Amino acid sequence: MNLELYQFSSTTVLLLLAAFYGGTYLITTFIKKEQEDTDAFMVSNQSVGFGIGAASMTATWIWAASFYAAATSGYTYGVSGPLHYGLWGALMILFIYPFGRRFRALAPKAHTLGEIIHARHGSSSQLILALSNLLGSLISLMVNFTAAGALVSVLSPLSFQAGVIIAGAGVLSYTLWSGFRASVLTDFAQLIALMAIAVVIIPAVLFAMGGPTEMLNGFDKLSLQQADLFSTDAILHQGAPYFVAVLAYAIGNQTIAQRLFAVNEKHIKPTFITATLGYGAIVIGLGMIGLMALTTGVEPLNGNMNNLIPQMVSSYLPPVFIGLFFILVIGSLSSTADSDLSALSAIMMADVYGKNIAKGKVDPRRMLFIGRLTMVAATMIGIIFASFSFDILVMLVFVGALWGAIVFPVIASCFWNRVTNRAFTGSVIAGLLMFCVARFELLPMTGAIAVLFELLASMGGGVVIGLMVFGFCGTRAGFVAGIIAGVALMFFATGFLREYTVLLSSLVAYGVSTLVCVVMSLMQRQEFDFDLIAQRVGHYDDRADIKPLAGKANMNSPRFAKESS
Repeated sequence: MNLELYQFSSTTVLLLLAAFYGGTYLITTFIKKEQEDTDAFMVSNQSVGFGIGAASMTATWIWAASFYAAATSGYTYGVSGPLHYGLWGALMILFIYPFGRRFRALAPKAHTLGEIIHARHGSSSQLILALSNLLGSLISLMVNFTAAGALVSVLSPLSFQAGVIIAGAGVLSYTLWSGFRASVLTDFAQLIALMAIAVVIIPAVLFAMGGPTEMLNGFDKLSLQQADLFSTDAILHQGAPYFVAVLAYAIGNQTIAQRLFAVNEKHIKPTFITATLGYGAIVIGLGMIGLMALTTGVEPLNGNMNNLIPQMVSSYLPPVFIGLFFILVIGSLSSTADSDLSALSAIMMADVYGKNIAKGKVDPRRMLFIGRLTMVAATMIGIIFASFSFDILVMLVFVGALWGAIVFPVIASCFWNRVTNRAFTGSVIAGLLMFCVARFELLPMTGAIAVLFELLASMGGGVVIGLMVFGFCGTRAGFVAGIIAGVALMFFATGFLREYTVLLSSLVAYGVSTLVCVVMSLMQRQEFDFDLIAQRVGHYDDRADIKPLAGKANMNSPRFAKESS
């Protein structure tokens, strides 16, 4: 079924965009510029409260992919698709919490996870983590700009490229000056609007297409797998790879770590629990629009899954609702895009400049300049790559799998004092290499080679389960759960997992990096004193000196010299 699309005029869309980004910019004017400094620019001086923190975490996690990829999942895999996308994404927010408490305990004044790794291992390990975060955040930025272009091109005569450019310029305009503080403040307003509109849009589409009865009648169009709530196709192609990928996002993603380091420490637990519930409810609902499209026989415009939700909304709803939907998607992608810009700037400021170029002897004004310059450069790169219009769901799983190679080395480095710098770097490199071999089938996945990779992947599955149980139940329970899961996978997955390349390669990244990290660490007898991390990671500006100097740090301050060193 080909739906007739409703389109706004170019003027109307431009006015909607101007109203949204203009209003967002006005919100940032409430930030006091005389209190701006490097620590506020990166993590709001670790003073974010529960309400704004939970809203920011939820809004950041609900991004363009939450609309387009959740709908794609529902359209492709049927009944269980939205559940696999929304449920696992929500649980991953919760799984960050136990590891996040450890990160904060080790380095209360940290700005990035890379700073902790630098204090633990040195520059080489830190730069590996920083580079993976730079790549991931750039791809995330590209995905959000891609979603903006798809939305604008479907709902107006404007081109895809025009939508990408406007979104990039709009997000940069309100994030450039205040960085993370602007991102967090605008996230709160964007989430309130997002929740209010989502509650209206989702049931409106359902009843406009005929209500629940019409949707149930359309189940005859579904295959047996699509109609099955426990579909093996959905689990193996979508649920399991996404489950594995999102754990990597949780540990390796600076946008999440930045909020972890910014929230007041006593509010970490309620912040993450609230964000978990909010994300799951909204995203599962959005994914149901894809299922609605499947049951009514809708064909994606030009065969592009990114057009699916705009099609459904523009075809079934009146112009007022379409306008609300437009603001809903723009708000969701902007809330994550500004987080990506803040994350990228923090990585360049703290990990690259602060720890490796200035080596602790920083000039705060130069550091702020580097942060803002990074935002401008990242926006330009994101716009250029968004023009290629890659498939959003494919990009998500791919980046998450790449990050899988760093998960165990990062967590082990923060809990086990035997992990060495060589073990960290060697394990990540080995995991990435073996991931690429499996993902791009550089070796034929047959015979003994396939069995080897399936065994490594089974080990990776045990690592994923073990880490999750370890986070909440402790070391002994984590070991037992990981061993049981790994052995079970070796028994059931051998001869079978080779057919599911995405899942196989994702688990291989976990398994190989864990194996190499453990073996290399056991070969050394070095033991690290974790108390050194807090001594090596501190603030870059002295707040007592900043206020009377209208944002300029006193480089002669004894406290500043101590913290910089």
